[in-house]
Amino acid sequence: MGLYSPEAEEEISSETVEDIQEPPMYKVLLHNDDYTTMDFVVEILMYVFNKAPETAMQIMLNVHEKGVGICGVYSHEVAETKVDTAHKLAREHGFPLKCSMEEE
Repeated sequence: MGLYSPEAEEEISSETVEDIQEPPMYKVLLHNDDYTTMDFVVEILMYVFNKAPETAMQIMLNVHEKGVGICGVYSHEVAETKVDTAHKLAREHGFPLKCSMEEE
């Protein structure tokens, strides 16, 4: 005989978890220095952060004039990867560009 018993009932749970929270987002910031060229900052913004040339230029000017500029807001993993990529490219080109991330 089989293990199937028509008297057996299964309990189905259809509870919905209501406490789902979005993961924290992080701002990626570029910091001004006296050595990294403006052109290189624009290139980083276009290549790493996928900014249009006009937007990259505006962010670069914010970095230059205010000391810091926001490159974008991302999940932790994406922000961390973009910071690492920007640092790697800057070092390869001999620039001390500083990029950081902070929780929004």
